[in-house]
Amino acid sequence: MKNLDPTGLKRLHRDWRRTTTQKISLILDSVQTPYNVGTIIRTSAALGVDHLWLVGATESPTHNKTNKTALGTQRYVEWTTVETPTEAITAARAQGYEIVGIELADDASPLHDVDLSGNVCLVVGHEDRGLSKEALALLDSAGYIPQVGKVGSLNVGVATSIAISEARRQGWTSA
Repeated sequence: MKNLDPTGLKRLHRDWRRTTTQKISLILDSVQTPYNVGTIIRTSAALGVDHLWLVGATESPTHNKTNKTALGTQRYVEWTTVETPTEAITAARAQGYEIVGIELADDASPLHDVDLSGNVCLVVGHEDRGLSKEALALLDSAGYIPQVGKVGSLNVGVATSIAISEARRQGWTSA
């Protein structure tokens, strides 16, 4: 086994893009730390997220600190800034997305048991408080990432990356 050269890497990614029909979008519900927003943007660009809605106090993708982790990948992702989760969720629903919150909540299911195989909009929340009550009330479903270690929660950037990857995995295996 050997590492792929740049041409091999481009072919590999092109083949995966051709087999991907599922649409994924994100709603960032007051994700304030620029480094988390940058991580989410970079993962979104890598995994082909179609759109991001930035709600409330979510840090701007153009902030200098956001760029430290996004590394210029903002140019590959479309985003809209809105004031409330209701505006974002209404817009996502109008585009045909199922709305799924990623949250440690009482009615949430393990993420691998949530159907993410269709067009899905993942909603992630504030670093400490999670999703707002407004967003929670409007979800179609919610999932959490099972954790068996001694830490009870994940960084929002990491959790979002895992959720996007799980949605892509389900989309590819159901196609």
